Amino acid sequence: METLRDILDAAAAGVFPPADGRTTVVAQPSERDAGVLAFTAHSVVFTDEDPAWVYDTLRAAERDSDALAAAMNARFLAALMDRTGRRTNTIDVLLAGSPLPGAPALALREIDDPSHPRVAGSRQRRDAVRVWAADGGLLVLGRGVAGRLEVAVEVEEGARHRGLGRALVTAARRLAGEPVWAQVSAGNARSLRAFQAAGYRPVGSEALLYPAQPV
Repeated sequence: METLRDILDAAAAGVFPPADGRTTVVAQPSERDAGVLAFTAHSVVFTDEDPAWVYDTLRAAERDSDALAAAMNARFLAALMDRTGRRTNTIDVLLAGSPLPGAPALALREIDDPSHPRVAGSRQRRDAVRVWAADGGLLVLGRGVAGRLEVAVEVEEGARHRGLGRALVTAARRLAGEPVWAQVSAGNARSLRAFQAAGYRPVGSEALLYPAQPV
């Protein structure tokens, strides 16, 4: 049976679910991670809830939206959160970057700073988190949804508009040795430009549902 990780690995390689207007329901990869992925004309709901309930609720949401958008419709997401007792922050653009050979061109030093807000947030959503500092910025890598390798970066206010964000996410591709995933709010145009300039490709959108209490 196809798993969420199978779907993600294929998407990272440029192979996507069929653009057939349907929704696939798969099991959660962990207690922590549930949510919705939307590819071109195909959605994936990863939840341990009854698939029959998911499809019934999607049909109800289709009355308020285009059928292709039902899985990301606010009515469906709200129903899924009510059903599971989970919450979400936003719908993100999901991007993937293939690994690059060689060492990062950016000078990095690995650090352990659990008090940093970016690091603390990553440790709630990811496993095996590692952190690197650069002059004016921070790079975080960790195992997120279905064990995929996810990147998060932060650029200090005084270091912005100098290409540091792009350099940090490029460095992540050189540190990784495997595809690197990024979730970026659709409204964060500055971050989206940095990831795309560094060679990351948009593959879809994602609404990640978090447990009410950290797992």
